[in-house]
Amino acid sequence: MAVTKQLPAAEEEKLLRQRNEELERELRKSQEREERMKAELQRARERLRVAEEAEERLCSQLGELEAEAVDQARMDHARILALVDKLSQAQRLLQASALALPPGLASK
Repeated sequence: MAVTKQLPAAEEEKLLRQRNEELERELRKSQEREERMKAELQRARERLRVAEEAEERLCSQLGELEAEAVDQARMDHARILALVDKLSQAQRLLQASALALPPGLASK
């Protein structure tokens, strides 16, 4: 059987008080850490909210730019087709006028 040392009541009470004070200090430190972590979490949540709002705005702007780009591409394509048509007409006119000239004038 193990031998246990009995402390006088006053000394035991003193040790218990010291241990209690130590535990209270640790508890305060833990509570302070918890408060700091809560504040840090709140700041992180706020940064996340701001980032999500910015992402939504950027997505909206990107959608608008894409729609504008599609419209511009359609207009450009229509303009190119019109120019190609005009060029074809001009070439046909030149060919027809070259054929209409007398043989001696066409070579000059």
